[in-house]
Amino acid sequence: MAESRKIKDIVQKSYSKMASGGCCGSGCGCDSGKDNKRISKSIGYSEEEIVSFSDSNLGLGCGNPVAMASIDEGDVVLDLGSGAGFDAFIARRKVGVSGRVIGVDFTPEMVEKARGLALKQGYDNVEFRLGDIEDLPVKGNSVNVVISNCVINLAPDKRKVFSEAFRVLKKNGKMFVSDIVLLSELDESKKADEKLLCGCVGGALLKDDYIEIARSAGFDVEILGEDKKISKEQYGGVDLESLKLKLIKPEIKCECCCCG
Repeated sequence: MAESRKIKDIVQKSYSKMASGGCCGSGCGCDSGKDNKRISKSIGYSEEEIVSFSDSNLGLGCGNPVAMASIDEGDVVLDLGSGAGFDAFIARRKVGVSGRVIGVDFTPEMVEKARGLALKQGYDNVEFRLGDIEDLPVKGNSVNVVISNCVINLAPDKRKVFSEAFRVLKKNGKMFVSDIVLLSELDESKKADEKLLCGCVGGALLKDDYIEIARSAGFDVEILGEDKKISKEQYGGVDLESLKLKLIKPEIKCECCCCG
């Protein structure tokens, strides 16, 4: 428990600095604060998205989960680790005026920044909540789509994250994840490196372990893509990739005798 709290404090401190225009120093684009546009283009964002929401684009992420997601008008979308609101604001376009987007982030400075940008733009169907993705401040069975972009690798207890996402999703709800996973084990010194912890590497899991944890939460898992180029482009050749997943919360059918 103490180790988990220590990791969260390290990550929170780093992302607090980024919200104020600083940099954590490694990975997820955070070593390229002046080049957020290039980073975002390389992981799947359009020029139009980057320009339209430049104030909320901190050059973070390892994919574009909104582009992968099946989001319909009227949906409720939950963004795990919403940061300054970049993905949430893009998702807002898809849900329309009848839908809603909820962002959850555990860094107060990020939530404050995202709320300020939403207010400035008059986005009254986007809200940002301060909270831990291991213990979501969201009602059960209330969300149509969950998105997450290079965030779950930062959480010490990834089982809790996937279990919480499963809890808040409606039946047949979907989760779209872009995240960093390892293709071979890191040595212990790298796992303990604070820059690598906040940079989406130190706390990452092996790909097969990551997928198994998602399945164990109850999800049906489909691999949508694997970006190995990101290793050289952003992570100095560490043996990793950006994994794109579609997770579905299945409707559990009753098989008891009274239901036929």
